[in-house]
Amino acid sequence: MRKLIAISLSAMLMGSAASAANLVYCSEGSPEGFDPALYTSGTSFDASARNVMNTLVEFTHGETSTEPGLAESWEVSEDGTEYTFHLRQGVKFHTTDFFTPSRDFNADDVIFTFDRQGNADSPYHQMTQGGSYEYYNSMSMPDLIKSIEKVDDYTVKFILSRPEAPMLANLAMPFASILSKEYADKLVEAGTPELMNQQPIGTGPFKFVGYQKDAVIRFARNDDYWQEPAAIENLIFAITPDASVRYQKLKAGECHVMPYPNPADLEAMKSDENINVVSREGLNVGYLAYNTKQEPFDKPEVRKALNMAMDKKAIVDAIFQGAGAVAKNPIPPTMWSYNDAIEDDPYDPEAAKKMLEDAGVTDLSMKVWAMPVQRPYNPNARRMAEMIQADFAKVGVKAEIVSYEWGEYLERSKAEDRDGAVLLGWTGDNGDPDNFLAVLLGCDAVGSANRALWCNEEFDDLIQKAKVESDQAERTKLYEQAQVVFKDQAPWATIAHSVVNEPISSKVQGYKIDPFGGHVFYGVSLAE
Repeated sequence: MRKLIAISLSAMLMGSAASAANLVYCSEGSPEGFDPALYTSGTSFDASARNVMNTLVEFTHGETSTEPGLAESWEVSEDGTEYTFHLRQGVKFHTTDFFTPSRDFNADDVIFTFDRQGNADSPYHQMTQGGSYEYYNSMSMPDLIKSIEKVDDYTVKFILSRPEAPMLANLAMPFASILSKEYADKLVEAGTPELMNQQPIGTGPFKFVGYQKDAVIRFARNDDYWQEPAAIENLIFAITPDASVRYQKLKAGECHVMPYPNPADLEAMKSDENINVVSREGLNVGYLAYNTKQEPFDKPEVRKALNMAMDKKAIVDAIFQGAGAVAKNPIPPTMWSYNDAIEDDPYDPEAAKKMLEDAGVTDLSMKVWAMPVQRPYNPNARRMAEMIQADFAKVGVKAEIVSYEWGEYLERSKAEDRDGAVLLGWTGDNGDPDNFLAVLLGCDAVGSANRALWCNEEFDDLIQKAKVESDQAERTKLYEQAQVVFKDQAPWATIAHSVVNEPISSKVQGYKIDPFGGHVFYGVSLAE
């Protein structure tokens, strides 16, 4: 691996702030890696897929609608099981200090991108030791995709085992970012396949330059981009975990965009003429996922009792300070098929205590996991965990709060022997209910994105039927029924949906809040 040159972060930021061609983003954490197929966190997607790579189909900037990406057109068979994509010609992969492509993007790259995720016998399946393809597996892709055929160098055909209503939207998601087969071959030949996850190559508007762990990621404009080159010459991620420090850097002009502000700081930000606070209703949910494979959380009545022990209104009022609403369903109310007829579990500590006693649960001790990062769906997980801890104590349940570094937190929370319940959340990736209900709660997602480890036959049958139904009205009925099953079985405590607020420098132009929670810098510029 080439040696990355250490750069003084403060000097770099001062230089960047002085130039309208350099944008500094004060990101909230370090990426787990730079291969988006391996992860589900927005932090990793921001540092790879969303700025460095492209997909066959792309989401229109700032919207949930799709448009052509690396595929300039496509046809779908009448039965919905064949998708033929006509690829864009003349698209170049990045030329960097560590890779020079000898050919343009073509069908081989598309087949490589998906085959390595679904084919355990592929020589590229384990480019990163221990890596797993969470999205691909959680979305039932191994069963869905029968084959991908190369018709010619610029035509590929996906053959499915069944119709898949959200297929095009799924292919616009970060896990489906198209990578270079030629680069993978070079790394395998050199005996360094792990660099796929450390030095990414894509076709996107920015090229990866270098990464100083927990400090800074540097990107440069891709002047060979197949669309108009970005206005920003250098894109810098200044990794700044503390929201208060991010705010100070924004005020000082050391960064131009910051995510996940402290709710208490919003009023001051809005009164600062040098800061614009852009807002959007979030396509998200924050939740507490029980380990349903572990006693006594394998009993729905125990989970319901714990839900009733939580004063969610008090939690949301304290944590979100007006920028959130209590959640009763696993999908946000802005999403089609939201079942508003469902009644939430009431806050009733006495009833909760009796339910636990009736279930034979006494002297329960458990862990409550608190995220180490801020998200719109949970701006202060430690404080939330403390409030849940206090509520549980009132019904005789002793809760210990635990946390880990973000990548370790995500990995450990998937384990079947995980103790207790984990605070997490989700921002939708494609605008379809399937992206919440199947990815987070389906049987195929157990051991990956389904942190409740919950597999319910009735629920899974409903969401699988919805996947293959093309009529949205019929899909809506199925998803509404699935939400009834979810509420009855209570694998989660649904806690909050939030408004997303993003403070940006008044110099920033063209920035849009991504409905899927990402930070996209193509189309953004800085005023002199």
